[in-house]
Amino acid sequence: MKKAFKGVTAVTVKKLRITVVHDNNPHKEGLTTSWGFACIIKGAGKTILFDTGGDSAALLKNMKQLGIDPKEIDVVVLSHIHGDHVGGLNGFLQANMNVTVYLPATFPTGFKESLKRAGIKSIEVNVPVRICNGVYSTGVLGNWIKEQALMISTDRGLIVITGCAHPGISHILQTAKKIIKDKILLVMGGFHLGAMHKAQLEEIITNFRNLGVEQVGPCHCTGDLGRRMFKEEYGKDFLEVGVGRLIEFE
Repeated sequence: MKKAFKGVTAVTVKKLRITVVHDNNPHKEGLTTSWGFACIIKGAGKTILFDTGGDSAALLKNMKQLGIDPKEIDVVVLSHIHGDHVGGLNGFLQANMNVTVYLPATFPTGFKESLKRAGIKSIEVNVPVRICNGVYSTGVLGNWIKEQALMISTDRGLIVITGCAHPGISHILQTAKKIIKDKILLVMGGFHLGAMHKAQLEEIITNFRNLGVEQVGPCHCTGDLGRRMFKEEYGKDFLEVGVGRLIEFE
């Protein structure tokens, strides 16, 4: 299947490593759990930190224990303005200021100016943009809480990583498929389903199946019931995602 981004054949990532460095769900023993989400993506030419969690101390401690040097990071992508996704940024920048920060253009002026005063290069995102080889932003979505998600084009299909999916996880996936014409290999991150009841969750899981999603790794704000139901539906294609989880694709 031809993969395209803005009419141009999309570059695909051949070898990918995604490490969850901040989450409220445990996975690897000895790491710190804390409300929020952050993961590191390697293999796309640049090393990307997607979100920073809510606690820089937990973020940096987990990175150190996982053998990840903050100075390895080239790009920071922030999904939305909530503290459990941007709260770790200032502490991280104290360890590495030589990064480019991609943030929704809807972020508060004060937030943008603080980056500018600190000498941090930032790029405001409105529409879908290419971040580096094979990695793209969905652009800013949502009518209430504005949010961007990350799309990674691989030989096996599209990987979509969400911070909290406030615009609606199904809407984000439909948008991703329109932007890059490919099947969806994996969706991971926060799905924002914690307040939903069983019937609503069944409808969303049906949407995933109708969209052809092959694997799922819900965490953070997905909720325990949502995670259980996705696990029941997807079986071996359900990925237990928590802090310290490493996902590799070749």
